[in-house]
Amino acid sequence: MNKNYVQYGMIISLIIVVLSVLFYILNLNQEKWTQWIGLAIMFVGIIITCLNYSKINEGNVTFGNVFMSGFKATLIITVVTIIFSVIMLLIFPDIQEKALEVSRIEMEKKGVPQEQIEQGINFTQKFFMVFVVVGGIVFNLFFGAIASLIGAAVAQKKPQSQHSQV
Repeated sequence: MNKNYVQYGMIISLIIVVLSVLFYILNLNQEKWTQWIGLAIMFVGIIITCLNYSKINEGNVTFGNVFMSGFKATLIITVVTIIFSVIMLLIFPDIQEKALEVSRIEMEKKGVPQEQIEQGINFTQKFFMVFVVVGGIVFNLFFGAIASLIGAAVAQKKPQSQHSQV
């Protein structure tokens, strides 16, 4: 079977990383819509990975083969983007500061008491890197699995059965 998940996983990761850097440079990285763009790129990219996998194998694939191709691309994207996120946080600690400030403002808008805001910010500050890593893993794997399921469902499948002659 021809495989494409490594190439697609790396290309999708590169696009997400470049956009993340661009959003940081333009000071848009705390905007909610920028997070949705990264998700959309991953989602569409994984579906394209699945469709291409079926195409390069001339449709001689199963639902499981196609799903696994998409999910393996998801794993690559997850590893690359988590490593990138950790590096960005280490190089640019202001990302954490800005994220905590956005959280503070959101809680104030919701009328959360100041004492609870301080507790929440302090807790988040202590475990920020853990939240980024674990949250990124769960988020990427969840949406990657959904995209892989969709890609596997819509990919052309005409597996050729193995007839054994007795």
